[in-house]
Amino acid sequence: MTRIAVCAPATPITREQADAAQQLVADEFPEHSITFHDQCFMNAGHFAGTDIQRLEALVELANDPAFDAIWFAKGGYGSNRIAEAAVARMNHVARSKTYVGYSDIGYLLAALYRNGIGQPVHGSMPVSARSERGREALRRVLRWFSGDGSGLEPSLDGKTPAVAFNLITLAMIANTPLMPDLSGHIVMVEEVSEHIYSVDRLFFHLANVLPRVAGLRLGSVTDVPENDREFGQSVEDIAKFWCARAGIPYLGRAEIGHTPENRIVPFGLASPSTAG
Repeated sequence: MTRIAVCAPATPITREQADAAQQLVADEFPEHSITFHDQCFMNAGHFAGTDIQRLEALVELANDPAFDAIWFAKGGYGSNRIAEAAVARMNHVARSKTYVGYSDIGYLLAALYRNGIGQPVHGSMPVSARSERGREALRRVLRWFSGDGSGLEPSLDGKTPAVAFNLITLAMIANTPLMPDLSGHIVMVEEVSEHIYSVDRLFFHLANVLPRVAGLRLGSVTDVPENDREFGQSVEDIAKFWCARAGIPYLGRAEIGHTPENRIVPFGLASPSTAG
């Protein structure tokens, strides 16, 4: 059994969304248990509770030996505000856990990876449980918790370490105390709700700050706002352009992103689940 705890380091979810995720686990994955911290439903302006409330919930669950894994409820914005303080307070119990999320949660995954705390994992989150396509994304993660690697990103070879980030999140992490050493890694990036010119601008920044990585893969870029003029390059053209400029091997596409098809990327070397 994998004993999963859920908190919301950024924005809140509803009790209906939590109930849907709990029902999915109860009906289809009885080998697991899932517990939602009350903090998931708090509201403080944009956030799921104040910075202190979100920090305390995360540290409480991470340091609690009753749980094997932390599954972050939702992205949004806000985990960067607590990430550095959270990892500083995590104990030896936290170092044995699996941590799953993506998008804004990339700030936390980066901080955990930098500090050698547990197994950070890019994967879909419980907020998606109310639609059938969303539930399939969650099944992918729950199967992985059971040791089934069928939901892993297909390009993972088990030989080259990899990470996966939202593009703007990775750009914001660079040159901060949250940034892990990505030398020799395959870096996968995806984006949502950004103009094409913004994607270009983010790649410009990353091309100038990434270390000598093993290569870059581009995931989905979705919900692109319409601009007043065409940019003139596709997102893949942009990725290839900046990779060539920076001497980074462009390795093609990855099946990650803000879509129900979002695949799992354990940070480091891919393996069956380490939880449970």
